Amino acid sequence: MAEEAGRGRRTSDQIRVSDTSAISMPIRNLLSIVTAVSVGVWAFFGIQERLNKLETFEQLIRKDLDQAVSTLEADINKNNEFRIKWPRGELGQASADQEQFLLIESIAAAQEKIQSRLEQNMSNKVNITRLKEDVKEVRIAVEKLKDKQRGLMNGGK
Repeated sequence: MAEEAGRGRRTSDQIRVSDTSAISMPIRNLLSIVTAVSVGVWAFFGIQERLNKLETFEQLIRKDLDQAVSTLEADINKNNEFRIKWPRGELGQASADQEQFLLIESIAAAQEKIQSRLEQNMSNKVNITRLKEDVKEVRIAVEKLKDKQRGLMNGGK
């Protein structure tokens, strides 16, 4: 009997639920449950939306960063190539450089001409000094000849 009584209690403690079962609940509790579920769903989708935005932003940033890094690497490689090849003349010359080189060559040629004239003028100074001395001697000799000529004309001395 104890067994039967135990079985009886078990069967009476069990709840049988079917599509025709009725639940009686205060409307206040039902509204609380609906509100709690609504807030939970709203919060879940809000969090899900925020995560989606952050993941999209992270992907865009990563893509931009990869592009920036590849552009930077290309620029560094171009700079290294220029830095090495430009002084060697392997990249050609700029038109301004070519013009400067022509001007330098022209100035160098003019400087050489001035230097040769200066050297000629140095020897001319020596020659002019020598000629001045010679002219003085010639004047003295001419004066002596004039004096002799005058002496001959004045009576033969």
